[in-house]
Amino acid sequence: MVEVVLGGRSTLYHVYKRPFVDYFLKKVSTWYTLVIFTASMQEYADPVIDWLDAGRGILAKRFFRESCTQLPNGSYAKDLTIIESDLSRVALLDNSPVSYSSCQANGIPIEGWTNDPHDEALLDLLPFLDSLRFTSDVRRVLGIRGFQ
Repeated sequence: MVEVVLGGRSTLYHVYKRPFVDYFLKKVSTWYTLVIFTASMQEYADPVIDWLDAGRGILAKRFFRESCTQLPNGSYAKDLTIIESDLSRVALLDNSPVSYSSCQANGIPIEGWTNDPHDEALLDLLPFLDSLRFTSDVRRVLGIRGFQ
Protein backbone atom coordinates (compact mmCIF):
# COMPACT_ATOMS: atom_id res chain seq x y z
CA MET A 1 0.00 0.00 0.00
CA VAL A 2 1.28 3.42 -0.95
CA GLU A 3 -0.35 6.61 0.25
CA VAL A 4 -0.65 9.36 -2.33
CA VAL A 5 -1.84 12.86 -1.54
CA LEU A 6 -3.36 14.71 -4.50
CA GLY A 7 -5.17 17.99 -4.12
CA GLY A 8 -5.19 17.59 -0.34
CA ARG A 9 -6.90 14.19 -0.54
CA SER A 10 -5.14 11.06 0.63
CA THR A 11 -5.63 7.86 -1.37
CA LEU A 12 -4.17 4.41 -0.74
CA TYR A 13 -2.98 2.48 -3.78
CA HIS A 14 -2.08 -1.18 -4.02
CA VAL A 15 1.34 -1.31 -5.67
CA TYR A 16 3.07 -4.55 -6.52
CA LYS A 17 6.73 -5.07 -7.28
CA ARG A 18 7.74 -6.82 -10.46
CA PRO A 19 9.49 -10.08 -9.60
CA PHE A 20 13.21 -9.63 -8.89
CA VAL A 21 13.04 -5.80 -8.96
CA ASP A 22 14.88 -5.48 -5.63
CA TYR A 23 17.70 -7.74 -6.79
CA PHE A 24 17.77 -6.02 -10.19
CA LEU A 25 18.07 -2.53 -8.70
CA LYS A 26 20.71 -3.57 -6.20
CA LYS A 27 22.83 -5.27 -8.88
CA VAL A 28 22.44 -2.68 -11.62
CA SER A 29 23.15 0.16 -9.18
CA THR A 30 26.67 -1.22 -8.76
CA TRP A 31 27.22 -0.78 -12.51
CA TYR A 32 25.34 2.42 -13.29
CA THR A 33 23.95 5.61 -11.85
CA LEU A 34 20.23 4.87 -11.73
CA VAL A 35 17.74 7.59 -12.58
CA ILE A 36 13.97 7.23 -12.53
CA PHE A 37 12.27 9.01 -15.41
CA THR A 38 8.53 8.46 -15.28
CA ALA A 39 5.54 9.93 -17.04
CA SER A 40 3.67 9.65 -13.74
CA MET A 41 2.86 12.66 -11.62
CA GLN A 42 5.39 13.34 -8.88
CA GLU A 43 2.76 13.06 -6.13
CA TYR A 44 2.09 9.46 -7.15
CA ALA A 45 5.60 8.44 -8.21
CA ASP A 46 7.59 9.73 -5.21
CA PRO A 47 6.04 7.32 -2.66
CA VAL A 48 6.52 4.40 -5.06
CA ILE A 49 10.14 5.35 -5.76
CA ASP A 50 10.77 5.76 -2.02
CA TRP A 51 9.39 2.25 -1.51
CA LEU A 52 11.60 0.84 -4.28
CA ASP A 53 14.70 2.59 -2.98
CA ALA A 54 13.94 1.54 0.61
CA GLY A 55 16.43 4.03 2.03
CA ARG A 56 19.35 2.46 0.11
CA GLY A 57 20.10 5.63 -1.85
CA ILE A 58 20.50 3.70 -5.11
CA LEU A 59 18.19 5.90 -7.17
CA ALA A 60 20.22 9.03 -7.84
CA LYS A 61 17.70 11.32 -9.53
CA ARG A 62 14.01 11.49 -10.32
CA PHE A 63 12.24 13.04 -13.27
CA PHE A 64 8.46 13.15 -13.55
CA ARG A 65 5.66 14.04 -15.96
CA GLU A 66 6.54 17.73 -15.94
CA SER A 67 9.93 16.78 -17.46
CA CYS A 68 8.22 14.92 -20.34
CA THR A 69 6.83 16.27 -23.57
CA GLN A 70 3.18 15.50 -24.14
CA LEU A 71 2.59 14.35 -27.69
CA PRO A 72 -0.57 15.14 -29.71
CA ASN A 73 -1.90 11.62 -29.05
CA GLY A 74 -1.69 12.20 -25.27
CA SER A 75 1.33 9.98 -24.62
CA TYR A 76 4.57 11.29 -23.13
CA ALA A 77 8.09 11.37 -24.58
CA LYS A 78 11.23 11.61 -22.46
CA ASP A 79 14.09 13.85 -23.54
CA LEU A 80 17.12 12.04 -22.14
CA THR A 81 19.38 15.08 -22.57
CA ILE A 82 17.98 16.49 -19.32
CA ILE A 83 19.72 13.59 -17.58
CA GLU A 84 23.00 13.88 -19.46
CA SER A 85 23.90 15.85 -22.59
CA ASP A 86 26.28 13.09 -23.74
CA LEU A 87 23.87 10.32 -24.68
CA SER A 88 26.66 7.84 -25.41
CA ARG A 89 26.41 6.70 -21.77
CA VAL A 90 22.61 6.87 -21.30
CA ALA A 91 20.12 4.04 -21.76
CA LEU A 92 16.42 4.08 -20.96
CA LEU A 93 14.65 0.88 -19.99
CA ASP A 94 10.97 1.46 -20.76
CA ASN A 95 7.84 -0.46 -21.69
CA SER A 96 6.71 2.29 -24.06
CA PRO A 97 8.81 2.93 -27.20
CA VAL A 98 7.06 6.30 -27.51
CA SER A 99 8.89 7.31 -24.32
CA TYR A 100 12.25 7.26 -26.08
CA SER A 101 11.03 8.26 -29.55
CA SER A 102 13.33 11.31 -29.57
CA CYS A 103 16.32 9.19 -28.51
CA GLN A 104 15.52 5.82 -30.09
CA ALA A 105 19.13 4.66 -30.11
CA ASN A 106 19.15 4.88 -26.30
CA GLY A 107 16.05 2.79 -25.65
CA ILE A 108 15.88 -0.70 -24.24
CA PRO A 109 12.37 -2.10 -24.56
CA ILE A 110 10.82 -4.26 -21.88
CA GLU A 111 7.37 -5.76 -21.81
CA GLY A 112 4.95 -4.11 -19.42
CA TRP A 113 4.15 -6.08 -16.29
CA THR A 114 0.89 -6.40 -14.44
CA ASN A 115 0.84 -9.44 -12.19
CA ASP A 116 2.71 -12.47 -13.54
CA PRO A 117 4.55 -13.87 -10.48
CA HIS A 118 6.81 -15.93 -12.77
CA ASP A 119 8.04 -12.96 -14.82
CA GLU A 120 11.83 -12.98 -15.27
CA ALA A 121 12.26 -10.05 -17.67
CA LEU A 122 14.47 -8.12 -15.25
CA LEU A 123 16.71 -11.14 -14.64
CA ASP A 124 16.95 -11.72 -18.39
CA LEU A 125 18.33 -8.19 -18.88
CA LEU A 126 21.16 -8.51 -16.36
CA PRO A 127 23.79 -10.14 -18.63
CA PHE A 128 23.07 -7.59 -21.36
CA LEU A 129 23.24 -4.62 -18.99
CA ASP A 130 26.43 -6.01 -17.47
CA SER A 131 28.12 -6.13 -20.88
CA LEU A 132 26.71 -2.78 -22.03
CA ARG A 133 28.72 -0.93 -19.41
CA PHE A 134 31.97 -1.74 -21.23
CA THR A 135 31.10 0.01 -24.49
CA SER A 136 32.11 3.57 -25.25
CA ASP A 137 28.75 4.35 -26.85
CA VAL A 138 25.61 2.45 -25.81
CA ARG A 139 23.85 3.59 -29.00
CA ARG A 140 26.11 1.48 -31.21
CA VAL A 141 25.35 -1.65 -29.20
CA LEU A 142 21.64 -0.96 -28.85
CA GLY A 143 21.45 -0.40 -32.61
CA ILE A 144 23.11 -3.76 -33.31
CA ARG A 145 20.70 -5.49 -30.97
CA GLY A 146 17.83 -4.06 -32.98
CA PHE A 147 16.53 -1.77 -30.23
CA GLN A 148 16.39 1.25 -32.57
